[in-house]
Formats: sequence, structure tokens, C-alpha cells
Amino acid sequence: MNHKFFDVSKEKQDRIINAALLVFAQNGYRHAGTDEVVRRACISKGLLFHYFESKLGLYVFLYDYAVRFMLLELSGAVDKTESDLFVLIRLIEEASLRACRQYPCMKAFLDSVQEEDCREALQAVAQQREQYEKRLADIVKQADVRLLRPNADERRILHVMEYTFRGLTREHCRREDFLPEELFGEIFSYLRLFERLFSS
Repeated sequence: MNHKFFDVSKEKQDRIINAALLVFAQNGYRHAGTDEVVRRACISKGLLFHYFESKLGLYVFLYDYAVRFMLLELSGAVDKTESDLFVLIRLIEEASLRACRQYPCMKAFLDSVQEEDCREALQAVAQQREQYEKRLADIVKQADVRLLRPNADERRILHVMEYTFRGLTREHCRREDFLPEELFGEIFSYLRLFERLFSS
């Protein structure tokens, strides 16, 4: 973590984090511009590089911060005895909603890393990414497939849900009037639909 950055006010920290989350989520690492980050954060470029030294430094900080934040939201949020796949997915999405109330584009940013094509950026966050994805996988592993309809393919169901939620998140995050509550309202409505289709 960057100690210089944490010496500034929480309001300023959040302004910079939210600006960077938005710019990287919408553009990916390669096309994200630090000029756009500083414009949205209302700070100077010199100050941004004082805190993070480089675009890559900002990206690594941001991903590490987002993963830590999400892991904190997930800790204690999931009952280890829960075995219903759709309840587990809802708990994950509810944790994302709590995070997005403070950092609206955090889910979109974490999703965007799944589609990132810059090797340098991916290598720089590989360890944090593995930690985050393992936690999500461990939650999903709690699911009892016997609660699904006969012959339902859990892997494909998860893939369809992930694809749907990621698309909704990308679409909502690009709106000027983006509100996390509206995004997650739509996510939860699709989740109920999937549950009706695939639960036994």
C-alpha cells in the first residue's frame, strides 16, 4: 500500500480511487489515460505521480485496494453451511453492492481485469488476482449440485450468469447517470430468473 497516498484526506483518496476505477473499467489498462484520471479527480498530474509514480503503479495499487476491499466485504458475509448456488451468488453480489455504494465502478473494474490484454498489467496483479478468484471459487464450491434441476450443468450456469452480470455492469458503468442500486436491481432480477430456470 502507498503510505503517501493515505496521508491525504479520505475524501480526496476516494475521489482519486473512484476516478481511476472508472477510467480503467471503461478503457482497460492499455487505453486508460492518466490525463482523464486527474481531470475526473480534480488533481494535478504531478500529484498523481507523486502518489503512484507511474500508470502501472496506480493500476497495481487500485487492483490491490479493490481486492482487499471486496475480500473484507465477503468475509463473514457467506455462511459456510450455505449450499444453495443461487443464494451463494446473491451473497457475493450483495457484497459487491456494498462495495459499490462507496466505489461505484469497483465491480466493473474487477470485471475488466478478466478481459485485460496487457501482459505487463496482468503480471503485475497476478498474485492479488489469484487470491481474489480463489476466494470466489471457494464460495461457489459450497454449492450442492443436487439442489439444481436434473442434468443441469453447474459450470455452464455459472458461465451464463457471469457473462450476463458482467455485461450489465459494463453497460451501466458507461452511463453518465450510473447508480449502483439500479445495476444491482437488474442483476438480482436476472438472478431470480436463473434460479427459477435451474433450481429443482
